[in-house]
Amino acid sequence: MSHSFDEIIDRRNTDSLKYALWSGEQDDLLPLWVADMDFKTLPEVTNAIIEKCHHGIFGYSDAAGEEYFKPLFDWYDKRFGWKVSDEWLVKTPGVVFAINTAIRSLTSEGDAVIIQQPVYYPFSGAVNQNGRKLIISELVYKNGRYTMDLEDFENKVILYKVKLFILCSPHNPVGRVWTTEELEALGNICVKHGVLVVSDEIHADFVYPENHHTVFSAIKPEFADITVTCTAPTKTFNLAGLQISNIFISNSDIKQKFKHEIHKTGYHEPNLMGLVACKAAYKHGEAWLEELKSYLVSNLNYVREFLSENLPQIHLVEPEGTYLIWLDCRELELTDKKLEELIIGKAGLWLDSGTMFGNGGEGFQRINIACPKETLKKAMERLKLAVSSMK
Repeated sequence: MSHSFDEIIDRRNTDSLKYALWSGEQDDLLPLWVADMDFKTLPEVTNAIIEKCHHGIFGYSDAAGEEYFKPLFDWYDKRFGWKVSDEWLVKTPGVVFAINTAIRSLTSEGDAVIIQQPVYYPFSGAVNQNGRKLIISELVYKNGRYTMDLEDFENKVILYKVKLFILCSPHNPVGRVWTTEELEALGNICVKHGVLVVSDEIHADFVYPENHHTVFSAIKPEFADITVTCTAPTKTFNLAGLQISNIFISNSDIKQKFKHEIHKTGYHEPNLMGLVACKAAYKHGEAWLEELKSYLVSNLNYVREFLSENLPQIHLVEPEGTYLIWLDCRELELTDKKLEELIIGKAGLWLDSGTMFGNGGEGFQRINIACPKETLKKAMERLKLAVSSMK
């Protein structure tokens, strides 16, 4: 590999959320929680930011025209066969910001919004904190794999008069890359019952071999007409702190409502360095990403083998996408409180408890494998030692 993903970088005392905000008393915790990679981004992004810094003027900024849009168009066209239009594009400081904006702009207080738990926890937060009614259609876990309960989904859409659905695709934390057939069946229900869709596709670039990400709004024109598609370079190239995401909305009425809500926040211009980084990443980042994905496959293989040989009580839910893996710890027969005590107090690991992700998360843990292999090995050995101490 031409890029060194084995390099261990000390991120403590760098204002990193991943490393800085532990509120407990242990200072030796190994953080493998938030979706933030322990890898430097590609050099072209860093160089582009340095060049902009040398310019020395950091005034109000935005990016329009071919220079910004063409790298985005080429990326989504080549990797997903999705031909986006610059007329659909709205830039926001993040996908979570966009989800909250969509909820406020496309529904009214008290309206029902449906999600599929266990799922990325800001989804439920966005619904609740904006005064909407949270409806949950729980995913079905059977034989080590998750599927959608479409009958339950449709029944609840009808019963609660659901106005909006937040889709997680690829799914965080269970790692499913939904098939075109699954998404089409889901979309048909939404079209049939007038449900708008916010599709969070921020992890689209992280799909393991033999799987393919399908852009939800690209399946049918009817789906595009009801969908706010949320994308960003931030997960793919480890740029979350630069606050940039690209939201695509082809329905002009939905786009107008969405933009009006953004203007009400007073947040009109995106982060200058986010714009610079986004252009450079999509223009130059393909080779870097492919090397990274190969490294992640190696990390995944290591975890799978380690658990099988050393911790057969903990089961890997085989991921089809994302660098966040979902561990089924229920065979340890611990309460969630005791499981947390094991992970934090005995293993010295900072993971995400499955209960954070809502219904169906009990007894699970989410771990971020986007780190140098030596870090991952250290984490697995700690976990092994902690579990062995239970005997």
